[in-house]
Amino acid sequence: MQLKHLFTEDRAVSPVIGVILMVAITVILAAVIGTFVLGLGDQVSETAPQASFSFDYDGTDNLTITHESGEQIAANQVTVTGNFSNDGNNWTSYGGSDPISAGGSAVVNNSGGFADGDTVRVVWNSQSGSTSSTLQQWTYNG
Repeated sequence: MQLKHLFTEDRAVSPVIGVILMVAITVILAAVIGTFVLGLGDQVSETAPQASFSFDYDGTDNLTITHESGEQIAANQVTVTGNFSNDGNNWTSYGGSDPISAGGSAVVNNSGGFADGDTVRVVWNSQSGSTSSTLQQWTYNG
């Protein structure tokens, strides 16, 4: 008689496990959807590269910018901006190579030279254009 009672029992643990699984799935879906709605997924993939640049001014017209170390960067994502005549062009327009890697350099020519306080920045722009960051900056102190 005991054996028959064992197979006819209706109570089980499966409803409790089912509820726990449904709650877990709901929480995971909410987190994934929330990440994309808030745009956090885009920001993670568009972080600025870690790179170091040096600046060498010849005292007349030319400022040589050299990628010293760090990540390799696509040249179309880097612009050189500041107080000079051909401001805002990308890295290759100053004679730099694509991609920008350690040892690579570009020369900014500013006819008439730089004045005290003039600043030149190496700026990275994300592929989508929604994020930008100054990688390195140089200020002339004559």
